[in-house]
Amino acid sequence: MTTYLKMRNRHRSMFFWVLMVLLFSCREKESGHRKAEWITQAFVSLESDAYPKVKAISWWHENFDNSFLRVDSSPESLAAYQNGVASQTFVTQPVWENEKLVASESGIYHAAFPDFGGTEDVVDSQRISAFESLVGKDIVWAYFSDNWYDDIHFPTMEVTTISHSGKIPFIRIMPRTNFDEGGPDPNYSLQKIIDGVYDVALVQWAQDAANMHIPILVEFGTEVNGDWFSWNGKYNGDGETTGYGDGLLADGPERFRDAYRYVVDLCKAQGAENLTWFFHVDAYSEPDVAWNAIKNYYPGDDYVDWLGVSIYGPQEKGETYQSFSEIMDDVYPQLTALGDKPIAVLEFAITELD
Repeated sequence: MTTYLKMRNRHRSMFFWVLMVLLFSCREKESGHRKAEWITQAFVSLESDAYPKVKAISWWHENFDNSFLRVDSSPESLAAYQNGVASQTFVTQPVWENEKLVASESGIYHAAFPDFGGTEDVVDSQRISAFESLVGKDIVWAYFSDNWYDDIHFPTMEVTTISHSGKIPFIRIMPRTNFDEGGPDPNYSLQKIIDGVYDVALVQWAQDAANMHIPILVEFGTEVNGDWFSWNGKYNGDGETTGYGDGLLADGPERFRDAYRYVVDLCKAQGAENLTWFFHVDAYSEPDVAWNAIKNYYPGDDYVDWLGVSIYGPQEKGETYQSFSEIMDDVYPQLTALGDKPIAVLEFAITELD
């Protein structure tokens, strides 16, 4: 090999290693802002024409265990959220028809779970205003859990607090005795709801809701297609078809469908026409089997006003990374196939990945 060739190859080698160092440094820098990039991409995709049925978004603003989901978990993440939500696409003025929240022709509603504590029910007006000040934009609704625990009662204090803050109360009806996940509840079950075991308490709940005389948003059985909650079909008959109802339908999802309808019918019978009903699923079904498909849980157009979905990037380091649009692309066709309803991203968030 000539001296010229040796020098040229040496220069190529040096250039290669300099390039690799620069690329590695860029990747290192990027990895420290992956949450910010995820947030930015989420807002860009929401403003595109890719998901025209999406009419509301609600950030899950909370840190817990090894998950850092708050928008201010880093300066970069907060700036990304502030920049994204500043767009006029994201609106804060609700539109009503017959006491029901309907989609706005002006854009996409901006809402949040504004860190109401680990039990998801520590409702405080200061937490609402703190979130709004943090992100630089008002929210349409404030999202919280109505945990049944030892007894079922309407969350009057929480609803009043949110309403007096100028926001719409959004109640997640959570039929659970405690926060233990991944198994059947020791007290509450879908079959007991269907059988009327809790009717006295539920009738009072519905009457109290009606007597608030304000519009309220409600969902029953959050993320039903996920087996981390006891109302998932896995704990209510799973894919069997001989233990309940229609012999052609999986018992678990069919029980949820009927329990959802039962609760809605009961509320309407008590005059609670001020409730807007959401059907809330996770983007991915767990277990990932045919009987646990989203469509099998759907109560029907007569019982649902909005479709809702949870879209999460990694909630802890080491989990598989997916962008907002990658996840939405997987679930959006399933949602639109259910019915002609507006879609709300009822929960979206990602942890810090640096």
